[in-house]
Amino acid sequence: MSVSMEDVRQLAQLARVGLDEEHIPTLVQELNGILGHMDALQRVDITRVPPTPPGWEAPLRDDAAPADALVRPRAGFAPAMRDGFFLVPRLATHGEQGGVVGDDEQSA
Repeated sequence: MSVSMEDVRQLAQLARVGLDEEHIPTLVQELNGILGHMDALQRVDITRVPPTPPGWEAPLRDDAAPADALVRPRAGFAPAMRDGFFLVPRLATHGEQGGVVGDDEQSA
């Protein structure tokens, strides 16, 4: 598998990342280098390697710690909630609609 210049352009567009045309060849080379390393790692035979060293076990603890108290009330930084989730303003890059993500008229 290899990455083309068109692949990099499409990924930048999907990620909404600005990309100068002069940087595309460098990114193609770097991404193809990474994929080459991943391909080499896939070919390594690990069938005789145990998943953990013999006799080693991960230390475990009870997951019973109390929740950390908030410094200020939740309404001070997240005044809008629905079904236990924060409602946040829509990002300007996500359209002209404005408002809050989750508003009934915008969720369609």
